[in-house]
Amino acid sequence: MLVQVPQTPAEPAVPSITAEEAAAGARAIVNLFEHWQLGDEAACDLLGGISRSTWTRWKSGSIAKVDRDLATRISLLLGIHKGLRYLFSDRELGYAWIKQPNMVFGGSSPLDVMKGGSIFALERIRRYLDAERGGW
Repeated sequence: MLVQVPQTPAEPAVPSITAEEAAAGARAIVNLFEHWQLGDEAACDLLGGISRSTWTRWKSGSIAKVDRDLATRISLLLGIHKGLRYLFSDRELGYAWIKQPNMVFGGSSPLDVMKGGSIFALERIRRYLDAERGGW
């Protein structure tokens, strides 16, 4: 006998992140990029081309509205960080991995892949790390 499975709503219960969540994510990204030793240009690229003035404000602790694209990028970048923390017991090796050439990415570093600007490039690195740690 067939039993109908209850439908899952297509829209999330909370359609957007709160200002507090956005600020917390932005602060975490500022700290992460400091550990990754990224320059301002690379930081702005990874965040989807935000302006340098916005990035400077973030670094000083002033966070404005975060749109859906930026929130997704923050989520992916923090997921990459989490994956590296699982894979490397030595934090510094995890931070350095981002800039190391990797044959999986055709000899490019994960940072070079991510700086391509596409949100899919961030997702590619995130999925690779998830697969490496057996996250599927």
